[in-house]
Amino acid sequence: MPSSRRVALLLPLSGFLLVFFVAPLVWLLSLAVREAEVPRALPRTLALLQTWHSGDALPATLFAGFAQDLTEARAANTLADAARRLNYEVNGVRSTMMRAAREVASAAPGTPIDEGFFTGVDPTLASPEFFAAVQRARGPVSGYYLLATLDLARNAKGEIERASEANRIYLDVLLRTLVISASVTLLCLLLGFPVALLLTQVNEKMADWLMILVLLPFWTSLLVRTAAWVVVLQREGMVNSLLMRLGLIAEPLTLIYNRTGVLIAMTHVLLPFMILPLYSVLKGIPPHYMRAAASLGAPPVTAFFRVYLPMAAPAIMAGSLMVFILAMGYYITPALVGGGSDQMLSYFVATYTTDTGNWGLAAALGLMMLVTTFMLYGLAHKLSGGRAMAMG
Repeated sequence: MPSSRRVALLLPLSGFLLVFFVAPLVWLLSLAVREAEVPRALPRTLALLQTWHSGDALPATLFAGFAQDLTEARAANTLADAARRLNYEVNGVRSTMMRAAREVASAAPGTPIDEGFFTGVDPTLASPEFFAAVQRARGPVSGYYLLATLDLARNAKGEIERASEANRIYLDVLLRTLVISASVTLLCLLLGFPVALLLTQVNEKMADWLMILVLLPFWTSLLVRTAAWVVVLQREGMVNSLLMRLGLIAEPLTLIYNRTGVLIAMTHVLLPFMILPLYSVLKGIPPHYMRAAASLGAPPVTAFFRVYLPMAAPAIMAGSLMVFILAMGYYITPALVGGGSDQMLSYFVATYTTDTGNWGLAAALGLMMLVTTFMLYGLAHKLSGGRAMAMG
């Protein structure tokens, strides 16, 4: 086929991916480093702070420019966004900035709008710490959100230091996400490998029926499957009732709204993504290799680990990588069956976008997930010599 025809055939798909996948993703991730709210609302204030350094006295004309910015930003409906952005660094300043804008607008003619005026509204609005935060948000780019995802922050002097203890949560959440994802991957491998091996050993008709059972979860909504586990795992659910009836436990176990429920539900959802890559490779391994190993005196266990398992390694790597990456971004399942200490990074991304409107931090956390995924992808590529990538 001529190269021009191949390019023409690829153009619709390439254009679709560029417009509806690449461009929105780049735009979202760019929010992690963009600073637009404060420059848009407080341009005069930032101009007056251009030569100011932390520790120096505030410029004498600063408060008049600040007051004019508040008045115009309030009229242009840009003040709320800037106040919310500054509130991330100076707690409580959002409401006081809105109140200060109202006080400035309602001030009697001739009222001096100076440091004393803003001190009367709230001393924070006349403090060097507040204006240092304004100066750090001058844009057009900033590392504030990226530093926050690493539990870091800038102090009043602009130096990077560890965030306050109350704000040091994201590295712990990332570690929790990695631990849960790795645990789910291991469980899927332990449960999926025997099923994939069985599919290669039974006759074709039985294999078809087993494959239907493997694919059955794909025919049910993820939300429905997760909600079903809520019913099954609750204290009066099927699992606890059966265990108590068999006399194995004296009182119901706590199987939901904790790490146990998260692992069970996520393993059930992601198990097919482990079985299918395994089966696609295991069915291509000739059975006479194992018979040849046995004929040379190798016990079945030795033959399995030294002959069969190395040939299945690319499938194991590909299935594990697929399950791990999917688990990294899971939101619905941990949100429904997990407790407060079991929420993953995706939960915080969703919360910041839908509840608090902190798109910058949501984008930074998304970028952290993306970078972590690429790093793990590269590590898997190196360990497998590129074989897992060929499987994926």
